Amino acid sequence: MKVELEIECTPEEARAFFGLPNIAPMQDRMMKEMEDRILENIRNLDPETLINTWMPMTINNWNEMQKMFWSQMGQSMPNMPGMPGFGTAATSDEKSKKTSKDK
Repeated sequence: MKVELEIECTPEEARAFFGLPNIAPMQDRMMKEMEDRILENIRNLDPETLINTWMPMTINNWNEMQKMFWSQMGQSMPNMPGMPGFGTAATSDEKSKKTSKDK
């Protein structure tokens, strides 16, 4: 035996028939809140606000990265001759003093 039922109804009528809650008012409020938030974020996307927001952070991060890089370079190569700031590199005056003492 085969039974077929065809029911024509709207989604709201089907929800009511099955006893599901009407969430349309909550959906409307949530959609309005999402729209307000999106519009507020779009207003904050003007170039001046973006520059003020991102540039100080970027500059500070770049300075920190440079400090870390140079501190690591100084630790990994302590006696690199000819490079100021790395270990004990002899200056030209120190070299001339050494050669004069050797003679």
